[in-house]
Amino acid sequence: MSNAALPVERALWHSRDVRRLVGLSLLAFSSFCLLLGSAPAWASAGGVSENRAGLVTTAMLACTVLVQGAVPALVRRCGLGPTLAAGLVALGAPAPLYAAGHHLGLLLGAAAVRGAGFAVVTVVGSTLAAAVASPERRGESIGLYGLAIAVPNLLCVPGGVALAQHGGFRWVAYASALPVLAVPLALALGRSAHSPVRTAQSQSERARPERGRAVVVRVAAPAFVLLTATLAGGGLVTYLPIQLPTGALATAALLGFGATAALGRWRAGALSDRFGTGLLLPAALVAAVLGTALVALGLGKGSAPVLVAGAVLFGAGYGAVQNLTLVQAFAAAGPGHATTASALWNAAFDAGTGIGAIVVGALAATGLGVPIVLALTALLMLTALPLTARRHGQA
Repeated sequence: MSNAALPVERALWHSRDVRRLVGLSLLAFSSFCLLLGSAPAWASAGGVSENRAGLVTTAMLACTVLVQGAVPALVRRCGLGPTLAAGLVALGAPAPLYAAGHHLGLLLGAAAVRGAGFAVVTVVGSTLAAAVASPERRGESIGLYGLAIAVPNLLCVPGGVALAQHGGFRWVAYASALPVLAVPLALALGRSAHSPVRTAQSQSERARPERGRAVVVRVAAPAFVLLTATLAGGGLVTYLPIQLPTGALATAALLGFGATAALGRWRAGALSDRFGTGLLLPAALVAAVLGTALVALGLGKGSAPVLVAGAVLFGAGYGAVQNLTLVQAFAAAGPGHATTASALWNAAFDAGTGIGAIVVGALAATGLGVPIVLALTALLMLTALPLTARRHGQA
């Protein structure tokens, strides 16, 4: 018995499906992150006003959130593999069009198609992260998936901006077609990555269609917790560079945030398999609250050490909250509803990030100032703390 248990304990990374999912995610999220900061700058360089240039990102994320709700139905009709392959093509194929010119209409059209593809990739990717491992190792699998997402965020966002600033935006646009190369990985995953998941899901939803509404209600708690954290994250990432007096300090704070977010999202998975989310998720949310409060204090007092420490602490809590709420969402949804849970979780993530980027600036413009508004986002996260104690299944 011990001989059989040993490979299960150490060999998750050696699973072909796990490696396929990680490789696919690296290609897909590198594409998303390369253009995230550089595309609006490209539009602005062509004469588009700064306010309108931001519509390139807004259009993509708006389409992402709108389409995410339809992904479960697409999966039921077409299957995980073909749906994911189509999403990768939609995300990658229009990317070279960005290099064709600065015309806002062209950029918005390409962004909208990419947003629809990104919606599919995020929902199906999260579903597969739960499907490629046994239930007792789900957190670890989600952690590896989260790391594959976090690394492009850490490297490709600043890398894409740097290349664009030095006249290399066209190369950024061409490189952002990389998701197309992942289509074979998607089809292979669809065939082999626990295909009974799709069958069980289809049978369950056909047999009990009324359960879909109950799933939404049960997943609402972890989704709201995630939304409060990503709202703070969207505001911090958007307005920290604007508020900081030097580029070096902004870079240090954001790199610290990105590094600990990646680490938190990765390691929280394995810990949740051992200890559950009942204590880990409240602790992670409290870390995010304290980190945001320290960032607000550092901005208000002009203290670089407090600011960087807050960004690092917030990153750790922010990353862990992402992983742990996804684990809770799958447990809340129950067998056969993983894609629905993934859609709701991803919609909360993207909506929170987008709302944070808009609301923090809007409230700050009323005279409150960014430090006060960030402190208010910390209080909002704190109101979600009672929801972290909810437990579903084995989470």
